[in-house]
Amino acid sequence: MKHDDRPLIVPQGPQDTPAGHVKTLIDGGDMDCGSGLLLLITRAMRRLEAGDSLGIRSAEPSVEVDLPVWAELVGHQIVSRVAETEQGPWWFSVAKAGVPAESATVFSLGGRTPVGSRLWAYTNFDCNLACLYCCAESSPKADARRLDVDVCRDLFAEFKAQGGKELFLTGGEPFMHPELGQLVEAGDGLSRTILTNAMVFGKGRRRETLENIDRSVVMQVSLDSAAPGPHDKMRGAGSWARAMDGIDLARSLGFQVRVAATMFDEDPVGVAALHERLDAIGIDKEDRVIRPVADEGFAEGGVHVSIDNLEPEPVITADGAWWHPVAITNPHMRIADAPLVLEEIFGVVRDTLSVQDAAEAAGREVFRCA
Repeated sequence: MKHDDRPLIVPQGPQDTPAGHVKTLIDGGDMDCGSGLLLLITRAMRRLEAGDSLGIRSAEPSVEVDLPVWAELVGHQIVSRVAETEQGPWWFSVAKAGVPAESATVFSLGGRTPVGSRLWAYTNFDCNLACLYCCAESSPKADARRLDVDVCRDLFAEFKAQGGKELFLTGGEPFMHPELGQLVEAGDGLSRTILTNAMVFGKGRRRETLENIDRSVVMQVSLDSAAPGPHDKMRGAGSWARAMDGIDLARSLGFQVRVAATMFDEDPVGVAALHERLDAIGIDKEDRVIRPVADEGFAEGGVHVSIDNLEPEPVITADGAWWHPVAITNPHMRIADAPLVLEEIFGVVRDTLSVQDAAEAAGREVFRCA
């Protein structure tokens, strides 16, 4: 189901419902918690003050079981529950707990990254996987569109000279770029992170590349769930087990490993299980990112992103520069053509933000990728 077809939050202010007086009402229809209802609830909760009540109407029987589990996990209180008939629909009143807003979502949050301090680079677009939500539309059949090492040496040197600090190398699968090691070396002096599915660097030349990379480089590995099911559904059969093997290999070689999970909807139970798994294998809590799917690329649904609601993290590719790494298939988010000039890229972003910040009351949420 596309996100645009989902029931919307009903922003009618305080109103009376069968479950009592509420500040805001959501009609979830027949959605269950795993197919998007929790995402709608979480968005609504973030707009409420502590103690305010959210009304939820649902025709889905499983919500009776799942909603109390979610409320307990995040600290909210189900004040009342009323059934119109034995077969539903059901009405709930949920009081927001007196906790920071970020506690109400399983997704990782963060503040604005200063423009000019972080640069993303799509090393290539070919990949051994074809994930169902890939924002870059990468796959084994995709045109590689590889970044040129000489171009990157100049760009990364310019980035450092301008005070840049963080470099993120993503794809595609970066380890399918035959000159990845040289790209990493071109970023020497920066805090460097490689985003990888950890499935292809175990043997041959790619293993040599991995072993020759400086151990100050962080490996950010995609792992969407505590067990194979959800991960393999989105990324392909057997990919979870191979990702776990890749994590073990990278850590055994002395790399710091960060784990990033991507999910269509809020899944407190699944996220809790993933955290337990990461605890068991020794991944530090600060090295975990839980992010929603962006409605870009291959994704059929997910969070709508635009220049108006997405904090900028400029990214370069072989084709040009974009506002953010989740939006490099969106022509409306393109900010520069090749050949690339970083001063122009960051200048466009700063000028755009200066206009947007005049209307900051509208707010902007951070979509974390790392």
